[in-house]
Amino acid sequence: MIRSTVVFLMCGVALFVVLRSGVRRGAMVTSARMFERAMANRTIRIAMVLVWWWLGWHFLVGQTVDPGGGL
Repeated sequence: MIRSTVVFLMCGVALFVVLRSGVRRGAMVTSARMFERAMANRTIRIAMVLVWWWLGWHFLVGQTVDPGGGL
């Protein structure tokens, strides 16, 4: 238990050091800006529509369609 606590604290200290030393103010990209830049490309927009369609079909429609009749 002591060992795992020490490892956890060391990871926290390492994360703090990396964040304080390596990142300049304003250098982090927000997810909204990244999404906006990706949506500027037509190919990526089409791919995103296809991904959302695939997810919707497999997780929403796929669970409600019963090919065996069920009754």
